[in-house]
Order: sequence, then C-alpha cells, then structure tokens
Amino acid sequence: MILTQKSDIFGAAASTICLIHCLITPLIFVAQTCSKTCCSTAPTWWKMVDLLFLVISFFAVYHSTTLTTKTWLKISFWGSWTGLALLIINDNLNLFQLAHESVYVPSLGLIILHLYNRKNCKCSDSNCCT
Repeated sequence: MILTQKSDIFGAAASTICLIHCLITPLIFVAQTCSKTCCSTAPTWWKMVDLLFLVISFFAVYHSTTLTTKTWLKISFWGSWTGLALLIINDNLNLFQLAHESVYVPSLGLIILHLYNRKNCKCSDSNCCT
C-alpha cells in the first residue's frame, strides 16, 4: 500500500495542509463578519475538515510508527497526535476555553517528526531502523 511506503511524506503533507487550514480559519471569519451575510460561526462542513485531517493524520502516524524502532519517536508521534486530537475535539465541542492557535503546536510537531523520521529512518520494515 502506498501509505505504508510513503507515510512520512503523506503525514507531513497532511499536517502541513491541516496547519494551513487552521491558519486561514480566522481570515475566513473576518471576511465573513465584514460581509455580514450569514452567521458568525464556521460552517459545519468547515469544522468537519478538522476531523478529516485528524483521521488522515492517525493513519500516517500509525504507519510511520510501525516502521521505526525508535521508542522516543513513537511516543512523540502519538503524543503529538493525541494533543492534536484533544484540541480539535475541544474546539468542536467547546469544552474548555483555549486559544485556537494552540493547535499549531501539535501540527508543527507532527510535521517535524514526519520529516525527521523520513530523513533518519529510511527503511521498508521495522527491523532495519535503529
């Protein structure tokens, strides 16, 4: 499967697109407020994009962690993904008042981890990474 072979490229790309999505969300709200045409919250389909990125990111992290034996890297991948998941779920459910910008930290973490894993762990099975 292509995802297994290119999970770090796929994961870094998905995390980057997710980060761009998070960066442009405030701009869309400003434009929407200025136009005074609709409502003051994000459309449902726009919020669902967050969940789509979360699912894509899950599979990229899963496949990347199966191809590395570096324990710290596995923990970092899953820690970043869990942090991103909690922040996105919180943002959709409004459980706690957190800055929207807090999602940038785990998103950037996933990008960096995928790029690091791709550069320093080039293997096709879990036995060759040390």
